[in-house]
Amino acid sequence: MASMWWVIAYMRGDLNKAHDDSYTPCVANVYNFPSAFLFFIETEATIGYGYRYITDKCPEGIILFLFQSILGSIVDAFLIGCMFIKMSQPKKRAETLMFSEHAAISMRDGKLTLMFRVGNLRNSHMVSAQIRCKLLKSRQTPEGEFLPLDQLELDVGFSTGADQLFLVSPLTICHVIDAKSPFYDLSQRSMQTEQFEIVVILEGIVETTGMTCQARTSYTEDEVLWGHRFFPVISLEEGFFKVDYSQFHATFEVPTPPYSVKEQEEMLLMSSPLIAPAVSNSKERNNSVECLDGLDEVGIKLPSKLQKITGRDDFPKKLLRMSSTTSEKAYSMGDLPMKLQRISSVPGNSEEKLVSKATKMMSDPMSQSVADLPPKLQKLSGGGRMEGNLPPKLRKMNSDRFT
Repeated sequence: MASMWWVIAYMRGDLNKAHDDSYTPCVANVYNFPSAFLFFIETEATIGYGYRYITDKCPEGIILFLFQSILGSIVDAFLIGCMFIKMSQPKKRAETLMFSEHAAISMRDGKLTLMFRVGNLRNSHMVSAQIRCKLLKSRQTPEGEFLPLDQLELDVGFSTGADQLFLVSPLTICHVIDAKSPFYDLSQRSMQTEQFEIVVILEGIVETTGMTCQARTSYTEDEVLWGHRFFPVISLEEGFFKVDYSQFHATFEVPTPPYSVKEQEEMLLMSSPLIAPAVSNSKERNNSVECLDGLDEVGIKLPSKLQKITGRDDFPKKLLRMSSTTSEKAYSMGDLPMKLQRISSVPGNSEEKLVSKATKMMSDPMSQSVADLPPKLQKLSGGGRMEGNLPPKLRKMNSDRFT
């Protein structure tokens, strides 16, 4: 730009007439190239010493002056902007975020878990740090459509808030492999033939500049170690926690079943015993009432002392109260005598009818006359008193009954 001012002065002849007081040059006091360069610096930096200036006799100088002012402002804004972006760019901050070289699969809290480690090398924190995981894997839909790079989300604690990180120390990120996980049917053997990639995205706000920073890494199937666990890097020394970043990527082997979660659940289901269903309380009450109903036909076969006892007025109430309560032990129909099973198997009797029938049966005395006996027993008794046909022991036991 200084050369353009020198060219204008040369073409107008200002260099030869610079010391002529009666001559008006384009730029006063510009008579060689160094003086033209100094005028350019004063105009660009707006110093304004006042010794060199443009006169009104030079229109081309006025146009060049406007062009230099506009171009200088643009150049200044561009240089300042580039410097600010370069200083505030969070690219260097992302390089201070570490990811483990390998991911590991092992048991944690009794569940098969995919794990990897992240860390922060700087003392400044990452504000609102959040981590996400994507699984890139080819698959074919049931309709026959082939998806070469299907993206599936890996849950790393979105529902519980565990994906929100506080990176004051190295953290182990966990993905529990369950029925909802894309690795539900992944085993140690099948992983050797699988082809997938796990993309990890860590985002946060730089504490010093307030700009968003993002760091990314990925793990292929060759970088996932089955049956490994990360080496501890945090230790307590003299009341302070010390982090050993030299062991950040170190892992060691731990006992881990080689089966997938799906196979483990199937084996557990096959080995579990079947549990028989419990008997309901309503069936227990029905069985107790059916037993009372059976006494209506077998009451005549009871001994005399039992018939005398059942002839008491308070016996039906006690018996019904005992039968209405639920038994602590469940009885089935096989526990009853054969005749009571036939009686209780008659359909059409509800619980209320059975209770009323038992009440009616118990309200009458159990003693019967010969006329009320069945024909077969009437024949045995000979139509008269029954004590003559009874054995001596029974006759002695029922002597008070027939007197």
